[in-house]
Amino acid sequence: MKGPNVIKTEKQKVRLDKYLWFIRVFKTRSQATEAIDKGRVKMKGESVKASRNVVIGDEYEARTEHKNWVIKVTQLLEFRMAYAEAIKYYEDLTPIEELERVRQVASTFQTGKRLSKIGRPTKKDRRDLGELLD
Repeated sequence: MKGPNVIKTEKQKVRLDKYLWFIRVFKTRSQATEAIDKGRVKMKGESVKASRNVVIGDEYEARTEHKNWVIKVTQLLEFRMAYAEAIKYYEDLTPIEELERVRQVASTFQTGKRLSKIGRPTKKDRRDLGELLD
């Protein structure tokens, strides 16, 4: 049986790409590795390598498709876990302006419902269009 999710000894190491995947900043580990390789993850303004070991207290800036994260490592993980649990292992230091931008984009995003009388034509509209074209 596995022990607790938190790595307690300092000898344990977690790679940066794994850590960002564990805490669900990226959906897959390969996306995390790719972002790091492309310079989208930085520590103190400088690009880092995917193989870098994460240390408690480190602060990282990570650019994803939807949000520019600023996170501070508070604890290390052994494996990926549910989002509700994963958020306990880092501190989100993302600026308020970025959070408001993300909220604004999310609120303007369509829910998938068609607006009334906009979109697909009704049967009457199709008949009228057919008469116009004939």
